[in-house]
Formats: sequence, structure tokens, C-alpha cells
Amino acid sequence: MKTIFLSFVLFISFFATAQQLSPVEKKLVQTVEQQMEQTLQLLRQSVDINSGTYNITGVRAVGDLYAKELKALGFTVEWILLPDSLKRAGHLVAYRKGTKGKKLFLIGHLDTVFEPDMPANPFTLLNDSTATGQGVNDMKGGDVAIIAALKAMHQYGLLDQTTITVYMTGDEENAGYPREVSRGDFISRAQQHDIALAFETASGMNTIATARRGASGWKLEVEGKQGHSSGVFGNAGYGSIYEAARIINSFRERLSKEQYLTFNPGLIVGGSEVSYNDEAQQGQVAGKTNIISPRTYANGDLRFLSEEQKENARTVMREIVGQSLPGTKASIRFSDGIPSMPPTEGNTKLAAQLSEVSEALGFGKVSPGNPGSRGAGDISYVAKYLDCLDGLGASGRGAHAPGETINLKEYPKLIQRTAVFLYRLTR
Repeated sequence: MKTIFLSFVLFISFFATAQQLSPVEKKLVQTVEQQMEQTLQLLRQSVDINSGTYNITGVRAVGDLYAKELKALGFTVEWILLPDSLKRAGHLVAYRKGTKGKKLFLIGHLDTVFEPDMPANPFTLLNDSTATGQGVNDMKGGDVAIIAALKAMHQYGLLDQTTITVYMTGDEENAGYPREVSRGDFISRAQQHDIALAFETASGMNTIATARRGASGWKLEVEGKQGHSSGVFGNAGYGSIYEAARIINSFRERLSKEQYLTFNPGLIVGGSEVSYNDEAQQGQVAGKTNIISPRTYANGDLRFLSEEQKENARTVMREIVGQSLPGTKASIRFSDGIPSMPPTEGNTKLAAQLSEVSEALGFGKVSPGNPGSRGAGDISYVAKYLDCLDGLGASGRGAHAPGETINLKEYPKLIQRTAVFLYRLTR
């Protein structure tokens, strides 16, 4: 009797969920499921092409693979070339223009952190719910999810008269400088749309990114008086290493408890002879225990949720640098990297719409995640121009590390959610 009752409850629950989906949406869900074998084959093909940021040939090969798929869906495809001086492959752009619904800007990236000289990690099924491979969740899984959702919509003519741009950058993991050049076209095209959706790694089924922190850099140079170590703390002064240590520790003491703000010293070299290479992120140093070190260099990053938070932190850091120990002097320089994607009312409303889709599918409620848990991403370059969501891609573990995985149980559901979400936004 209990079994019969439980079956009845499950049937009623399924029926109620199905009732929240339109007939067209039900077809989209079925079609995504039916096409999963093709979807996984495309994912395998793209993962097995090494596309480290500096592997220009590989990045373009992945772009060609995706371009073929998007052309078949009626998209006009372009390859955006960058100047040779940037040493980057360029970007894949595919677009359709129409008059229905919101104008959507869908963001992916073709490159991974894995360069050709790193150990190979081809697409490999580990079990029925997990596969591994370079970039399988960050973010070739997200790229393929975009294509799979659009393919399901195309089957029923649902892309007709829509305005959708798919923009897959070739250097998200290490964007070329100057950013005004490497992201100029990206920003310009995004401004012609209403909503930006980025398909970076999903944090499971029930969390979405309505905000992401930005990233910038800082460089600290400290000088002291070189002299015999017996004179340290006296007329010879404290030396550059003590001053650098004071400054960096003061950063920690003054700023480390502020929510969403982090700063990390990545390299520090100090001694009697110091040289460093900013581009290579390397330094060489020589010194002796009986010499007060005259020069120290350090660099690091600064991550923030808003421009105001970034500027306030920089003000405090400059103040700390200016309070030199006797016999020393220091200077700090800041460099902008990726801007932040602050939380907005528009982003929150988009998350609520996504949650409605998820609940209609029976996948549960979706809530905004913790901005501090995500790094910076391409969507941040356009966040001040339009409403945004990120983290719509594949779920998995170990991004940027050997053995990166994708969750194959959640993957079809995430694509189904995307297909229905895109359909509703473009009506």
C-alpha cells in the first residue's frame, strides 16, 4: 500500500512539474536528451584538441570545429583577428539578427590553461557519471552546452527572428595586452545586446553567479641603505627587506577582513643584487647574511567586487607604503586587469527567471552564489553595460589542474535548463 501511495505522489509531482512547461519546452527537453550522444562526441573532439592560450593553431582548430556547428544552425560566423604583437589566436563570433525577445550575448572561450608541453589528458570516461580531459569543464563543456541548446531550439525553428551572438574568446585564460585591443570588439558587440550569459563552470545545479570579483595587479619596489648587518636598526636603517615585510604585513592587517577583498603577494625578491622579469614572473637574487639588503621587489594581485572597493584598497595601500621605516623608501604601482561584475538588480531578476525554469523542470531552486568563490572572467568586461549571469556551463571538479572532470549526470540537465531559458528570453 505504501509503495502504491509513493508511486502516486511521484506521479502527481511529475505531472505538476510537466504542467509548468509549455508543449514547445517539453520538446526542447526531449531533444536535448536525444542529442546527448552527439553532444558528447563534440565535447570529446574539442577536448582532444590542445588549445592552450599560446597554442594559436590549436585555439583556431577548436574555433573551426565550433564554427561548423554554428553555421549549420543559421549563424553568420566571423573570426576576429588580433594584431600579431599580442601573440593570441583571436576570437570566434557567430550571430543571428531578428526582432523577437531579448537580444542575447552568449559568452564562451576556446582556450585552456593547458599548453602543448604539459602532460596530455585526453577525454576519458572514468565511470557513467564522470569524464576527464583538458578544459572539459573550463570551459569546453560550457561551449558545447551553448551549441547543444541552440541546436535543440533550431530543430523547431525557435532561433528564427532572434538576436543572438555567440562570442568565444581565444585568450580568456591570459588575455592579450593592451586589453583595449584584445577585448575591444568583444565589448563593442556586447553593448548591442540586452543580456549577457556566460558559460563558465557551473557550481552545481542550484547556484548561479550574479556577481564576480575583478582582478588587478600591484608592484612594490623598496630601497634601503646597503651596509654592514651590525648596523641594522641603527644609523644604517632597516634595509629594504624589513621595509617590504612591514608593508606587506600591514596590507594584511589593514585589509584582510574586508568582505570579498583579497590581495596576494605572488613573488618577492630581496638582497644586495636583484633582477626580475615582469613578463616571465621570475627573479634572480644574491645577498649575504652580513649585508643589509638595499633592494627588494614584490608583486601580487588584488581582487575586488566593485571599483569603489578597489580604489579604497589602493588608497590604504599607498598610505601604508608612504610610512617608511628609517633609512628606506618605497613605491607602489597598480595595473588594471579584469574589471568586476558587481551584483545588480537586473542580474538578480535574471537569476530569478532562471530559477523559475529550473523549478519548472523539477531541478530545484537556483540562488545567487558567493562572489568571493569565483575568479574573474570575460563577462566582467561588459557587466556595466547589460544584465549578466555567469556559471551556466558544465559542472565538475579540478579546473586548471591535471585530472579536471565533468559531471555527466548534471550535464544534460544544465543543457536542458539553458535551452528552455534561452527560449523564454527570446519570446
